[in-house]
Amino acid sequence: MSLSWPLALLALLVVPLLLLARWWFDRRRKRSAIGVSSVGLIRAAIPGRSAWRRRVPVALFLVGLLLIGFSLTRPTAMVSVPADNTSIILAMDASGSMCSTDVEPNRLSAAGEAARAFVEQSDDGTRIGLVAFAGIAGLLVPPTTEKDRLLDAIDGLRTSRGTAIGQAILTSIDTIAEYNTDVTETGVALSAPTARGDYEPDTIVVLTDGSNTTGVDPITAAEQAAARRLRVFTIGFGTTEPAAMVCTADQVSGDNWRGGGGGFGRWGDDSGLRRRVMQLDEETLTQVADTTGGKYFRAEDAGQLTDVLTDLPGEIGLHEAERETTVWFVLAGTLLTFAGAGLSLWWNRGRRPVAR
Repeated sequence: MSLSWPLALLALLVVPLLLLARWWFDRRRKRSAIGVSSVGLIRAAIPGRSAWRRRVPVALFLVGLLLIGFSLTRPTAMVSVPADNTSIILAMDASGSMCSTDVEPNRLSAAGEAARAFVEQSDDGTRIGLVAFAGIAGLLVPPTTEKDRLLDAIDGLRTSRGTAIGQAILTSIDTIAEYNTDVTETGVALSAPTARGDYEPDTIVVLTDGSNTTGVDPITAAEQAAARRLRVFTIGFGTTEPAAMVCTADQVSGDNWRGGGGGFGRWGDDSGLRRRVMQLDEETLTQVADTTGGKYFRAEDAGQLTDVLTDLPGEIGLHEAERETTVWFVLAGTLLTFAGAGLSLWWNRGRRPVAR
């Protein structure tokens, strides 16, 4: 917590001044006290009051004054607040292993449905971009609020060979750099990452079912993101159970299509893909997230993936910002002063002054 007007702390002196004034008046009252024939008669006429009933209202009133006086300093604090200019880059794996049928009807279809739910349920003001990666990574849709455009791109994803997770992160960084002038494009040497908590509102989400097989190392790419204060959230998708590689004709790029009947086909020579199905590199994905201040999630089926994606905006949309907290001190101080005054009036309602 920091103070905008530290000199306003002098206002707190009002409390000891009030205590001093009360002591002085009490002392004068004792000096001018009138002698009476029977103190017992006065005590009988005035209802007794316990010590805590005398002290609690005074304490509440004084604490309230202290809080109100402190509010004059205009205190500020770092709090988590929704970002009003958030953009989310969703980098989706389109490698051949996404044809695995361990998640029905296959991983690509299940991931597409989860991504559609993520887009449809996002706030209208949130910009979402789409990056697809296999052996290379490419920007399909720049950050936009046009949900129909995003949904069409998700439906048009095609699988291909290779898994370039690191390149997908770098492509996402460059995409953000085009819209956020505070983010430098990749290839430019930067200093060490800034302190955690000081992040850009733009965020990268990487959805993959495997491990990096080509291109830049994901950890190296994560360091580039961290140096630019960009968080990367990673999602590992799929089970570790071997399953057939089956995709529809419109889910596979033509260079690897072997053909098949009934509208479904299989990858040519999919033995290597079958082995990689069980090689989800959770250690690397976790390290990528930790390096950038993000978080790693595991989703083994379509339901879990949908839950992860649709819950992400609650974490992504918040960032640390300095906000003035004056109103809370004023509110607390006002409540305490009124409570102190109210209790004093309530507990003294039966007391009557003694006629001279």
